[in-house]
Amino acid sequence: MVLFERAPAKINLSLDILGKRDDGYHEVEMIMTTIDLSDRIELHPLDQDRIDVSLESRYVPNDERNLAFKAAQIFKTMYNIEKGVHIKIEKSIPVSAGLGGGSSDAAAVLRGLNRLWSMNIPTEELAALGAHIGSDVPFCVHNSTAIAKGRGERIEKLPSPPSCWVILAKPNIGVSTRTIFQRFDMSCITHPSTSEIISALEEKNFIKLCNNLGNVLESVTIKLHPEVQQIKDRMKYAGSAGVLMSGSGPTIYGLVQHENKARRIYNGLRGFCEEVYIVRILG
Repeated sequence: MVLFERAPAKINLSLDILGKRDDGYHEVEMIMTTIDLSDRIELHPLDQDRIDVSLESRYVPNDERNLAFKAAQIFKTMYNIEKGVHIKIEKSIPVSAGLGGGSSDAAAVLRGLNRLWSMNIPTEELAALGAHIGSDVPFCVHNSTAIAKGRGERIEKLPSPPSCWVILAKPNIGVSTRTIFQRFDMSCITHPSTSEIISALEEKNFIKLCNNLGNVLESVTIKLHPEVQQIKDRMKYAGSAGVLMSGSGPTIYGLVQHENKARRIYNGLRGFCEEVYIVRILG
């Protein structure tokens, strides 16, 4: 039996930092949703009690450093599973892009192993397990639109965004989340209005949503990589209703209601940026 799981990318509609925690992490408040850009996970049961990971990417390790590997390892340990699995990952989500690709792969493995080994573990329990792997994994386990608080482990589901197109543009750089957080300065930020974004989602109000997008890490990443601002400016000039950096970057996304305009923006950016995508919002 081979089991397949889809691992969709996420974008941040908001990313706020409320302060530094006693454990050294930051207290966050993030509203995220999923988009129709996905990695594909295959789970093959093995007779031997081991974990194998295979993928074709020179940027992603296939050993215990891989988040999908860690997910399988923690699942087997937590539930005393003495079975093996081969995890095949087909990558479509850009690496180190702020789109949660590795976290979504890990979440897909948790969901998939739950089915493969007929464990019937509740989603909330899988999400709590995912919190030991990475801050975005609990959200990715739920695989919807939600607000994440604490370190990212406290998830509250929200209404999905209004139907729209998403244009993604990633410059040819990778960004270290750790580095961005280390350079973040609480004293000089403008907090996004979380309540207004939630209100826009509840009302299915596209313009209100676009007007309230916010990410406190954006200025930090732009200071290190000015090309991120150039992409953002081009996206705005081309007519995207809402433009924001996702996560710690460097990917910039734009929200557009109509497909014709979305494709014009997409085509205009392709000559300026190597990695450009046009997808639907899921949520």
